[in-house]
Amino acid sequence: MYLLLTTSYKVNMEEHFKTHISSEHRMFDLHLRETFQYRDLIFLLVKKDFAALYKQTILGPLWAIIQPLLTTIVFTVVFGNLARLTTADIAGDYNIPGFLFYMCGNICWGYFSSTLHATSGTFLTNRVTMGKVYYPRLVAPIAAAFSQMIAFVIQFAMMFIFWMFFLIKGGTGIQITPRLFMIPVLVLHMIVLAVGFGIIISSVTTKYRDLAMLVGFGLELWRYGCPVAYGLQLVPEKFMGLYMLNPVTPVITTFRYAVFGFGYFNLWYYILSVVMSLIVFLIGLVLFSRIERTFMDTI
Repeated sequence: MYLLLTTSYKVNMEEHFKTHISSEHRMFDLHLRETFQYRDLIFLLVKKDFAALYKQTILGPLWAIIQPLLTTIVFTVVFGNLARLTTADIAGDYNIPGFLFYMCGNICWGYFSSTLHATSGTFLTNRVTMGKVYYPRLVAPIAAAFSQMIAFVIQFAMMFIFWMFFLIKGGTGIQITPRLFMIPVLVLHMIVLAVGFGIIISSVTTKYRDLAMLVGFGLELWRYGCPVAYGLQLVPEKFMGLYMLNPVTPVITTFRYAVFGFGYFNLWYYILSVVMSLIVFLIGLVLFSRIERTFMDTI
């Protein structure tokens, strides 16, 4: 009788057993289905990250508007009025509002850089909770990317107001075209690229903390290697192929192309950027999957 009860108990335990936690799994076993099951946790982390970002600030989420607005004003004065750098991506006689040009570039770059910076600290930032509570580790970088998107949506709404102002005012080359529907694709492109680089950095910094110190400095240098403060016409034609190897450049120029209704768009360069982004993302996922098994021993 005792044996029968014991066997029955073991069978019932196996039937209700849902999660098996182990450090041994295949290289490409990324737990994507399990990550989707934790979507409620992703939502909670997004809410927590956004609230923590503006906690104990007087203006709160208004900083999401103030920061890019002030940056755009500085760029307009310094690069537009003083340095007089071109805001043209293509040759031709047309009028682009410099203020809107710089705002467009800053918002696009701002989302990419903030997402990369947030995901690059995945293991270091969440090491306490990861060491005590189990959840799929991909939840953290996904939540970081979506929490940064809230600020991007607010900033995009602000830019849309200025876009409508210049469109109604007239005297510019701005056009309403179906290219506006490219924007969601470009946002997804930025997420893939930023999260890919971010989780690579987060994986490496578990052993080499020096890299975490260089992220902010490296992003600032990277900004000036992208057409944010100047138009593409400033780049000599003989260096254009090399310049377009920067995967962020086609995203920014295509973003302006979609917003203004005209500008620079090269399908082959954009496809190259997409391919590079996917490669970076896949490398990041594989590296992230390997590091997550042992990072608590080294962090």
